[in-house]
Amino acid sequence: MSDLTSGPDHHDHRHITRIAAPEGVHPGTGYSHVAWGTGRFIAVSGQCAFDEQGRIVGAGDAAAQARQVFENLRRCLAAAGAAFGDVVKLTYFVTDIAHLPAVREARDAVIPADRLPASSAVQVAALIRPELLLEVEAFAVLPAPPVPSPGG
Repeated sequence: MSDLTSGPDHHDHRHITRIAAPEGVHPGTGYSHVAWGTGRFIAVSGQCAFDEQGRIVGAGDAAAQARQVFENLRRCLAAAGAAFGDVVKLTYFVTDIAHLPAVREARDAVIPADRLPASSAVQVAALIRPELLLEVEAFAVLPAPPVPSPGG
């Protein structure tokens, strides 16, 4: 697995607005209550802890699975020309809510504290394979490409 923080994230993130605590809403811990952007919308399907050969990474180990999941998310975002700083929403599906600290640790290794996306966490009865402990999906926004000027 490559270093999750590797790869350039040279995007200008001014196209995304994040509000950690809107007026009258108690601040969340480790996420923004609201995030929006203008530009190209990217949806990344829920990623599980599969390596490139389809083998489960970290059976029974939430931290190892979370690291693999975020590596898979990084690769999917990169395929669309995006990076973690472009993410506006993460949804975590965990088989036990006790896995959330491991998920947050993996997330914090790749997403700066000033760019935390809106997030939801859901405990589920099961995932697609019994060895899987978590799945994470992402929504991102890239800046709209510049509109060519007439005649140019």
